[in-house]
Amino acid sequence: MADAQVGFGIGVNIGNQPEWGPVGYHNARYYYMPDIDVYYDVNAHQYVYNENNVWIHAGTLPPSYNFDRYKSYKVVINQRNPWEHHADIKARYAVYKGHTDQRNIHDAHDYHYRNHWKEAGDKH
Repeated sequence: MADAQVGFGIGVNIGNQPEWGPVGYHNARYYYMPDIDVYYDVNAHQYVYNENNVWIHAGTLPPSYNFDRYKSYKVVINQRNPWEHHADIKARYAVYKGHTDQRNIHDAHDYHYRNHWKEAGDKH
């Protein structure tokens, strides 16, 4: 399942990736989370979710999105504004919905991840 990456990124942004992000990527622009149908902008540290047919960018998700970021599957998307192609992305990665077998940066002992971004209030 390591092939779940779209597009090509330039550079390294490991330090911007949250500790609940997936291991194995030195550059991740966005994560798509099929369990809740939401994107996460790695560099801006913002979620991008659809509310009444409008894509909202926010630092936190509304309480209705009750899920475990550490256990949910994240697909790395390295294309600009992936929500503009949401129907295609949702269809392509629906097979990852419910998967919980992805390693997180939090659990990695690789020195590349020693300076990952830790979200305020994170309990892990």
